[in-house]
Amino acid sequence: MHKIILLIDFSEEYSKSLLKGITKYSREHGPWVFCRMPLFHRETMGIDGILDWAREWEADGIVGQLYNDVSVEKIVQAGIPVIAQDFKERFTDIPNITGAYRETGAMGAEYFLKKGFQHFAFYGFSNIVWSRERAEGFEERVTRAGYQVTYFEHEKARSSELWYYKPSSLSEWLASLPKPIAIMTCDDRLGQHITEACRHSGIRIPEEVAVLGVDNDEMFCELSDPPLSSITLDAEKGGYDAAHLLDRLIRKEITQGYDIVVEPTQVITRQSTDIYATPDEYIAVSLKYIHQNIDKNLQVDDVVKQVPLSRRSLEMRFQQVIGYPIYKYIQNLRIEKFSKKLLETDQAVFEIAMDLGLNDTRNIARQFKQIKGCTPLKYRHRYLAGK
Repeated sequence: MHKIILLIDFSEEYSKSLLKGITKYSREHGPWVFCRMPLFHRETMGIDGILDWAREWEADGIVGQLYNDVSVEKIVQAGIPVIAQDFKERFTDIPNITGAYRETGAMGAEYFLKKGFQHFAFYGFSNIVWSRERAEGFEERVTRAGYQVTYFEHEKARSSELWYYKPSSLSEWLASLPKPIAIMTCDDRLGQHITEACRHSGIRIPEEVAVLGVDNDEMFCELSDPPLSSITLDAEKGGYDAAHLLDRLIRKEITQGYDIVVEPTQVITRQSTDIYATPDEYIAVSLKYIHQNIDKNLQVDDVVKQVPLSRRSLEMRFQQVIGYPIYKYIQNLRIEKFSKKLLETDQAVFEIAMDLGLNDTRNIARQFKQIKGCTPLKYRHRYLAGK
C-alpha cells in the first residue's frame, strides 16, 4: 500500500481533475494512502520540512506543485519518487505533469478563425510556461492565416487585488483594440478579468470582444458575465497517467521518469464567443443558419436558400471570408459536435449520427478520421482511458 503526499491546490478545478485521475488509479491498483498537504505548507515548511515529514510518515512518493525549487533535488537524493505539477517552468531532472500548451493555443486560434475573426489578442504571462506556450501556439496559427496578435500582460494580474473591477490599463487596452476582436486568455481566471473589465467599460461581449479561456473551470465560467467559453483539458487522464508512472517508479519497474502531457479536448461554447465576426451580412446569415441547423442533415443547397445569391456567388464569398468552402465548414462543425457527444455521452456511434440527422455512419466515420486522425471509437478511448 503506497503512501503518497499530495502537494496540490485543492481549490482549482484543474487540480481536482488531476486528483480524480490519481484516485481512480489508486482504486484500481491500490488502495493507496494519501496525505493531502495544502500549498501553504510548501511556503511554511519549505523543501526541507516536506522532506522531514515524508521521512517521518514513510512516504513512498510525492506529487504536487514544487514551484521549480532546485532544492527538490534533496527529495530525489533521499530516494523518494516525485512528480511535479509544472508551475512556472518545467523541471529538467524530474517528471512533470505538463500540457500540450501550444496545441491548446492553436485550438483557440482555429476556433476563432472559423468564426471569421480578423483581429486577435492574447492576455497572459510571458514568464509562465503554460501561458507563454499557449500564446505561442495561438500566434503561430493566427500568423499562418495572415493575421497578427496583440498582447497584454498586467503586472498586478497575479496579485489578490480586484483591480480589474475598476478602470485600469487593461480596460484602456481593451478600448484601444480594433473591433470585433477575438481574445484568448491563458486560463479562465484571466478570462473573467476580461469580461469584468469589458462590463464596467461598456464594451459589448461578444459583439465587440469575444473571450475564450482555458480549463473549463465551471465556477469561473458561470460566474463570468456573460458566461465564459473555454477549452477543456483532459486533466483526469493526466492524473491517472501520473499515478501509473509514480507506481512504476515506486516499484522500481523503471528508474527514469517522463513527462505526463495533458491534452486539450474541445472548446465549450458559452455566451462570450457566441458570435460570427463578419461584416458581410449574407455570410453572417449563412453562418447563423448552419450553427442553428447542424443537428439536421444539412446540405449546401439548404444554406444557399437563406440568401439572395447564386450558389456560385455565395460559395466564392464564403471561401473568401471564412477560408473554407461551405461543405467543409459544415463537415468540420459536424465533426466537432460529434466529438463532443463522444466524450460527454456513452451513446454508440450510430446513435450519435442519428442525433445529428445522419443515416450514413460509414461516411461520418470516414470524415471523422480525416479531421481527427483516428476513428470515433479510438478517439473516445484515447480521451476517456483511465476515467
